[in-house]
Amino acid sequence: MQSRRKFIQQAALATGALLTSNSLFAELQQDNAAGKLTILHTNDVHSRIEPFPMDGGRNQGLGGVAARSELIKKIRSQEKNVLLLDAGDIFQGTPYFNLYKGEPEMKAMAAMGYDAATMGNHDFDAGLENFATQLNHGKFPVLLCNYDMTGTPMEGKYEPYKIFKKGKLKIGITGVGIELNGLVPESLYGNSKYLDPVQNANTIAYKLKKEKGCDMVICLSHLGYKYKENKVSDIQLAKESEHIDLILGGHTHTFLDAPETYKNKLGSDVLINQVGWAGIMLGRLDFEFGKSSKKNLAKAHSVVVGKKTNE
Repeated sequence: MQSRRKFIQQAALATGALLTSNSLFAELQQDNAAGKLTILHTNDVHSRIEPFPMDGGRNQGLGGVAARSELIKKIRSQEKNVLLLDAGDIFQGTPYFNLYKGEPEMKAMAAMGYDAATMGNHDFDAGLENFATQLNHGKFPVLLCNYDMTGTPMEGKYEPYKIFKKGKLKIGITGVGIELNGLVPESLYGNSKYLDPVQNANTIAYKLKKEKGCDMVICLSHLGYKYKENKVSDIQLAKESEHIDLILGGHTHTFLDAPETYKNKLGSDVLINQVGWAGIMLGRLDFEFGKSSKKNLAKAHSVVVGKKTNE
């Protein structure tokens, strides 16, 4: 991991970086490929509807849904199988949220065609009834397997997982959220119960991989990349997982140079990626699948969003 300034400078100069791995994501011959998949992802956008103002600040001209939408449209015109995902903290951070409580954010994500998202702690900031109401504008599923929201306005409004079919591929996606107690006022999360994210993610991943026959299992995580203290993180989840292939993270606003690889309990590779905050970056991961469902991460891009993209 490097400083965000250096990261953005490098990403602006080169939007792609080749990443290969020697085990699970071994390189496959093109004529054996059963399918290709492009995963686009964001996290911690924090109500950044417009780009940062051109005021001389370090983020000037970056972010904004218009620039992100154009990038997504361009990629979809070039690639057949695309998934667009978000790892939470959609809300909070600009006057748009203060005034409209999340409606513009959800409508923007719906217009961009997000396939799925998970909840971050700031998505509770106007209460569960508000989030449930704003979901009517979102038109995409919220995936969570470690919150029990029975008896709250979110009951029946979220799913533990969802399977997406992209060409010949079956992609299973689940989501995990961070411990709310001490982070979010109890008045905002109400009767929501936090469940062990590692245990529940493993249970869902087993179902997706072994029972549902998914070619790939993705976990949208708002746990945070890593911590100095003893706190559940994406790295801990990766190491203690069994059937998760990719963790797309949020919460810690981490700019990763490229996806990082960890070994799970079975000795297989798990990738972790996170792309900072405020919609400054759009993560892109291009996978190739062989007939035996082996995966090769052919390319990993972190594309700068905004006026600096084409500099």
